[in-house]
Amino acid sequence: MVSSHEDYSGKAFSHNIACMSCFRGVVFALAISACAAPVHAQSNPTARAQVEAQRGWEAVRDGRNQDAAEAFALALDAEPSDPSPHFGAGVAAYLLGRPTVAQHSLERALELAPGLTDASMLLATVLYRASDIAGAIRVYEAALEYAPEDGTLRTRLDDLHQEAAVHGSFLESQGAHFTILFEGAADPELTSRVSNILEAAYWRVSTALAVYPERPITVVLYTQEQFRDITQSPQWAAAAYDGRIRLPVGGADTDPDELERVIVHEFTHALVQTLTPRGVPMWLHEGLAVMFEPNGEAWIDEQLSRTPSRLPFERLAGSFGDLSGDDARLAYAQSAGIVRALFESGGPLTVGSILQDIARGDTFVIAFEQRMFMSYDAFLAGLASGR
Repeated sequence: MVSSHEDYSGKAFSHNIACMSCFRGVVFALAISACAAPVHAQSNPTARAQVEAQRGWEAVRDGRNQDAAEAFALALDAEPSDPSPHFGAGVAAYLLGRPTVAQHSLERALELAPGLTDASMLLATVLYRASDIAGAIRVYEAALEYAPEDGTLRTRLDDLHQEAAVHGSFLESQGAHFTILFEGAADPELTSRVSNILEAAYWRVSTALAVYPERPITVVLYTQEQFRDITQSPQWAAAAYDGRIRLPVGGADTDPDELERVIVHEFTHALVQTLTPRGVPMWLHEGLAVMFEPNGEAWIDEQLSRTPSRLPFERLAGSFGDLSGDDARLAYAQSAGIVRALFESGGPLTVGSILQDIARGDTFVIAFEQRMFMSYDAFLAGLASGR
């Protein structure tokens, strides 16, 4: 999904928090078909494994990610040589924001069943996010040996080859929290500035929410032309996130304030998306990103003071991409205002706990009410009344 808003100077930017090659529909089709064909437990391990695997896919379908992980673990205890529970365990671990566990489970599934295409798709995503493009390419190539007519596999492999060609001359700076890819001719001062902003954002945002990425996040610095070629972003886009933070940089004349704002915004999205790949309302995703921007609160007040108009709350739950410029600014400001109210009521740590609850499988409303100790309806009523 792509969204955009205009910054203080009027220049728009976007991000893409869609998971690149996360799941195809068949993953959830597996969950639904498992629910439609119940298996009754018998005395043999295979039957028990089938029962637990069915429970696991039901939990994946319902978004109960922790329950899914536990069910697949029980299935593997009963039948460790069955590739399906390994695949399911990889899906659950990925949804729980545990890429290392996901990678191990998916690799084992493919050892047992090399033709399990959807396991290959998700493993390639995990490797790609870990900055291992070569590894992701190898996974796609191996998968195509078993599914040579799969157009999705072929397209994603071609895309990775294109990206690898662009990155072939890039240098890599590997740190504890970020892997930065950049051209050798890039301004070293600018690259260092980006690194420093990223580290500051990591400690400020992650510490505030008490949530931390399990693996380093990859950040790629492009020329404007490279950025357009790789991301296919519109001309107004100033950054993108699709499992990697992608930044077009103009060199030494890059506006330092704008650079910091965009980096902090995109890092916040990356952090939330890494921890909780699904289930986070759009207003919470965008509101957090704006709130953590430098001068974010001042921007919220400025935008909300421009007009007494407000978008319906329901409109803030979905994509902002089809909104007009004025409505988009208002949507971002309203979303950030709601997050500010959350911070004032429960604090950033509570919001971080809500995100972790969503990752485990709670709905947002359930997570909100058990952490905020108030009904969600009462909170919304307070917002509406201006309290």
